[in-house]
Amino acid sequence: MTFQDAIKTCFSKYATFTGRAQRSELWWFVLFLLIVNTVLSFVDSAIFGQTVEGQTISVLGGLFSLGVFLPSVAVGVRRLHDLDKSGWWYLLVFIPLIGALILVYFFVQKGSDGPNQFGPDPLATHP
Repeated sequence: MTFQDAIKTCFSKYATFTGRAQRSELWWFVLFLLIVNTVLSFVDSAIFGQTVEGQTISVLGGLFSLGVFLPSVAVGVRRLHDLDKSGWWYLLVFIPLIGALILVYFFVQKGSDGPNQFGPDPLATHP
């Protein structure tokens, strides 16, 4: 899956928590989020350039983050499905540091081969 395909897929499946997502779909989308948030932080500081009690005002970055919250969670859940794990494992994100590290470990693993309880193998349809 290419960078553009991953972004299109994640936004077309905006709040789809069923099915499976291959590794490249998740990691290309993470790269996209990182790039856009970095650019928006520079734009926010150029436009607003002010701080409130030592914190930079991040209006555009905050709005973008709200807009991509559901697709981010959805692709994470679909990635867990590719590993034949329940999407409820995503709740590990609420355990500080350890939960995020466990999720990253899951997300870098190769998905289960062939169909599983969450659907067909996404690599079988995308060579």
